[in-house]
Amino acid sequence: MKRNYKVLSLLLLLAFASCSFTSKKFSNPDKDKLLIQIITFVLEQGHFDPIAMDDKFSEELYNDYIGIIDPVKRYFYQSDLKEFEKYKYNLDDQLKATDITFFNVVNERLLKRIAEAKEIYSEVLSKPFDYTIDETFETNYENIEFVKSKKQMKERWRKQLKFSTISNYDDLYKQEKQAKERDAAYVMRTEADMEKEAREATLKSIEVYFNDNIDDLKREDWFAIYVNTIVEEYDPHTYYLAPKNKEDFDQRMSGKLEGIGARLQKRMDYIKIVELISGGPAWRSKELEVEDIILKVKQEDEAFPVNIVGMRINDAIKYIKGPKGTKVTLTIKKVDGTIKDVVITRDVVELVETYAKSSVVEKDGKTFGVINLPAFYVDFKDYKNVNAAKDVKKEIEYLKAEGIEGLVLDLRNNGGGSLPTVVDMAGLFIKEGPVVQVRSTGESKEVLKDKDKSIAWDGPLVVLVNEISASASEIMAAAMQDYKRAIVIGSKQTYGKGTVQNVINLNNMLRNNTSGDLGALALTTQKYYRINGGSVQLEGVKSDVVVPGRFSFIDVGEKDKDNPLPYDEIDAADYEVWDNYFDYDETIARSKERMSNNEQFNLIEENAKWVKGKIDETIFSLNYEAYAKQNELNEEESKRFDAISDYKTNLTFDSTSFEKTLFNQDTTDLKEKRERWHESLSQDVYIEEALNVLEDLKMAYPLKKVASTTVNQVQK
Repeated sequence: MKRNYKVLSLLLLLAFASCSFTSKKFSNPDKDKLLIQIITFVLEQGHFDPIAMDDKFSEELYNDYIGIIDPVKRYFYQSDLKEFEKYKYNLDDQLKATDITFFNVVNERLLKRIAEAKEIYSEVLSKPFDYTIDETFETNYENIEFVKSKKQMKERWRKQLKFSTISNYDDLYKQEKQAKERDAAYVMRTEADMEKEAREATLKSIEVYFNDNIDDLKREDWFAIYVNTIVEEYDPHTYYLAPKNKEDFDQRMSGKLEGIGARLQKRMDYIKIVELISGGPAWRSKELEVEDIILKVKQEDEAFPVNIVGMRINDAIKYIKGPKGTKVTLTIKKVDGTIKDVVITRDVVELVETYAKSSVVEKDGKTFGVINLPAFYVDFKDYKNVNAAKDVKKEIEYLKAEGIEGLVLDLRNNGGGSLPTVVDMAGLFIKEGPVVQVRSTGESKEVLKDKDKSIAWDGPLVVLVNEISASASEIMAAAMQDYKRAIVIGSKQTYGKGTVQNVINLNNMLRNNTSGDLGALALTTQKYYRINGGSVQLEGVKSDVVVPGRFSFIDVGEKDKDNPLPYDEIDAADYEVWDNYFDYDETIARSKERMSNNEQFNLIEENAKWVKGKIDETIFSLNYEAYAKQNELNEEESKRFDAISDYKTNLTFDSTSFEKTLFNQDTTDLKEKRERWHESLSQDVYIEEALNVLEDLKMAYPLKKVASTTVNQVQK
């Protein structure tokens, strides 16, 4: 949508030229005011659905900002909040007047409380913890209040630090116990000795956090957090990129990532894995999964890990990333609540690993193809040669050369990407017509169409999705569903992101800018709609065949975000459904019947319910005996779900003949990567069911095709 971005930028620049912004050299406070002035202007003029800056906005901004800078309520007192509350309903007025008094007051108090916190945690960790006391710790901080006194603050820190330390103690105790089991003559360390080492590890971890991160934050960094809180009131995909973060963003867009090959996201005070990059170290390890939470990070030359719970995501990434060849140990909390250490050897991750790839599989004498697409990638500087649609078309040709009779397009965990690319890709499966509708505020809708009458694949098609399939993936699945071109198999609904963003360099908003780098703003400028008129915003795409998944009972996707834009509908586009063949209703009914009798799917659903129950448990014992017993119980209960990962089909997957010719001349371990992928496909019950559906469609295909041809001949 580059054309729309250019129009937006032009409008903003023209409007900006009429505003009274000065261009002198700014001191920090003046620069902050200028940034507020620019940000609020861009939001009002450029956001798809600008919200009113009124008392309601002010109240929400106040609550969110306090929640972001003190999420675990370990800095501020109730007396602080009482003092801050006089600003609760006039932040809107302050922003309009470029007044940053609220930020100054809160930030000054925060820095004071952080200094006090250092004294508290040092004192708490100087004394042993008593793990025989029956007491608990609440991990859902929304269920606790801010403290009233220093005594209560010290007690809060004591429990938080004890909770952090008990896992260290548990690790040491298990190590000693295992050493004793291996060698009966081994003398186990005393409980006091293990307690001291566990406590020292916690102290070092929190000192690293404060000394290397909190203390390094300058005023401009704290102010960037405040600005980002302001913009996120508009919607979860509008965010501020401070100058330093913009550099990181530009680096990610350059095509290479050095680290473990995972995309991370901050959720509450936890760092969560939201994507594993195909071919990357984390992906190769087979031990990390989407939705895993990273609790601690340990470098190979360090004795103790750093606890990253509560840490800013940019600070946490500093510990997780690292030079190629170095090892990092991640303490992971799985979705089911179990905790394990995973050692990853860092590497340079080429984003080419996210490109389309295909596989051939034989089933009951029929040949089918599978195309996996992790992202709708594109290089706008070289669109003709680098885009997902072009690559998928190539893979289709390679698969057709193998004689495939049906195709699975796997869009699971695909977070989206380029709109032009998804339009081109949809065109590979239909003759021509609209693919998606796009609307900007105050403008008539724009219908993006496939104008190429050629069809790359007109045979049976299944699209696989899950709760993580978002944006362009949802457009693709929705278009195939609306045209009745494919059967969509997957989660009850996809992610539900129906918005389009553009990144605006704020430095371009001023002529002769001498105030320093202002950063950038990712701004939601448009909303997209299905060709049937419905939005995928919040609602996502509902699968024709719903299969149980590990997130079936967990809130994921746009509905779980703060301030999402609402669902709405517009008029449908003019399109004609695919009328070649296929009795979808019968095929879908057969699939549902198969799944109801499939033990693997039943076990997956049972596991999803169990996981939901574990997530809802937020109170943990600080009595070691009870803590260890609960961990053992969780591990024992989770064993009954081991069969999920042990599942194997009787299907064998292979590379296309074309790809095999590349193996001998390849220097990037392509053969090994494909073998790993084929092995995972052979254990994938969702792929197995997709192929069953293709087989059912194939059986219906010749009859429908012949019937259609006969009718045409009679009409002639």
